[in-house]
Amino acid sequence: MTDRRSLLRAGTLAMAAVATSVGASPAYAASESPASQRRMTTGAGGAAGPADTPAQALARLRAGNDNWVGDRVTRPDASLARRSEVASRQEPFAVVFSCIDSRVPPELVFDQGLGDLMVVRTAAHTHDGLVTGSLEYGPTELDAKLLVVLGHQRCGAVTAAVKSFRDGERLPGHLADIVRDLRAPYEEACRLGLPDERLVEATIRAQTRQTVIRLRADRVLRPLIAAGKLDVVGAYYSLDTGSVTFSTPER
Repeated sequence: MTDRRSLLRAGTLAMAAVATSVGASPAYAASESPASQRRMTTGAGGAAGPADTPAQALARLRAGNDNWVGDRVTRPDASLARRSEVASRQEPFAVVFSCIDSRVPPELVFDQGLGDLMVVRTAAHTHDGLVTGSLEYGPTELDAKLLVVLGHQRCGAVTAAVKSFRDGERLPGHLADIVRDLRAPYEEACRLGLPDERLVEATIRAQTRQTVIRLRADRVLRPLIAAGKLDVVGAYYSLDTGSVTFSTPER
């Protein structure tokens, strides 16, 4: 892993040198500053800040979501200078694994900008080997400090899955694959003995919790977590309020 990072860093330096030789913007030279400086963006109101540890990365997401909830978003890292800065390299401070729902765009929900987050989205954040590989990439190759599994209120995929289980009807095409992946969280929710109107929300939360557990046990991510270089946490987004609540991961 260290060898790959060395190669990536060497390649980035070479690209920056080439860009400078052809009269590129001075922003390229600034992009080679230390990681602690590169991760400090210019946004105001608390959406920006250092993100060199998992705790700092989480605090930055919390601050950004506070901006979103309070209607005081800063929309950081959206300038031409920022676009030039990240053209030759990227260092997202967090990975967000969320649903494809159009009402839950992570960059807006957390008031972050270009190059700040690496986002992976699937229906109800269901995942297989290919998706897991995408989630591993940010922490292992780009040194992202945090992985957030973001579920949300009234998830359409979970609602369809619960209805499919209840009615015994198979959904068409690959939608059936999504339903199958949600079987375990649905069964966990059913064991709570909740009324039907609360079953969908319980399944959403169970899906998030089970996903966090699986990712924390991932053979590639687990050593980074043990070394304090990464944390994997669950979160829940309220469509009604815009607020994200984070759940304490199971150790």
